[in-house]
Amino acid sequence: MSGAYSAHAFAGQARLDQTNGLGARSKLVPAVGERLQMPADFGRRFIIFADAEEEFDWNKTISRNNVSTSAIRALPEATRRFNQAGVIPSYLLDYPVVANAESAMIMRELVQSEACDFGTQLHPWVTPPHDEDVNDFNSFTGNLPKELQYLKLKALTDQIETAIGTRPHVYRAGRYGLGPDSMTLLTEAGYRMDVSVRSRWDYSTQAGPDYSLHPVWPWRVNSQLISLPLSTAWTGPLRHLKPNTAHKLFPGTLARTRLLSLIGLTPEGFPLSDALDAIKALADDGQEIFSLSFHTPSVEIGHTPYVQCQADLANFWAWWDGVFNQFAKMSILPTRQGNIIAAAEGMPHACG
Repeated sequence: MSGAYSAHAFAGQARLDQTNGLGARSKLVPAVGERLQMPADFGRRFIIFADAEEEFDWNKTISRNNVSTSAIRALPEATRRFNQAGVIPSYLLDYPVVANAESAMIMRELVQSEACDFGTQLHPWVTPPHDEDVNDFNSFTGNLPKELQYLKLKALTDQIETAIGTRPHVYRAGRYGLGPDSMTLLTEAGYRMDVSVRSRWDYSTQAGPDYSLHPVWPWRVNSQLISLPLSTAWTGPLRHLKPNTAHKLFPGTLARTRLLSLIGLTPEGFPLSDALDAIKALADDGQEIFSLSFHTPSVEIGHTPYVQCQADLANFWAWWDGVFNQFAKMSILPTRQGNIIAAAEGMPHACG
């Protein structure tokens, strides 16, 4: 799960300012030269990164005791539906999923059958070693001491390799919780792509990172590692007029009047009509790669706030159908994480 808990104000503001998100970069737009230039033949593409994780009550505080992964049993059928639409989703696996024998086997079979790709999602509170207190501040991995981050990342990466048979190369911090040491640790661990940044969102009131000024385009972190943010868009008549400032000053009024809305490309919390507007806005702005997301417990009723009944589940799939239809109309084709990495490195890649 990446970032939808009840917000609790963090009192230690000085400490937050020192450890927030990407440090000083969390409030700075990367230099234009850092933007990742994709090959001309790559075209416009979309990809789905889903957080494959344990189930828990989203309205309660986080707990190390929530490690059930029963919803993974519904993932093969959900994956089949994506495959029928020509889409190979990427499932970002957290520790309970790969530590449980049944869910680990399900994921291994999906990967081996080429029905999906896989990567890493680090929820620190359920990833050993458990040397930190469980609270909002520590739920953002990037806030933890560097050595503890290293140990948790190693434990999860090794467990994924044991469960799947291959090491992961794509990483997402749970709750989007990158920190000043994250990119160094990911590079040393052999990761090739980070998908943690939720551009234009600010989690600083929850002790997390501030991505409000980060662009939505991908960029090169170093010679090995690239960063692909989740796709978000400002929509509405005021979307070109310094939207971050306006939205922070008048969030309720602007949202109610639809003069300015911040839309994420996910069926969780964003109606299809808003998502279609966001896709068109991003395309108008020259977006090349559209990164979509959801949480895998949403493929079964009763595990997330977004899918609580059969009607919610039907709406979940109708959202995907509508988005896929829109992409098809705009000649925006699906891609896979390996194709993005290969294209970024100038290697041959499949564009089909």
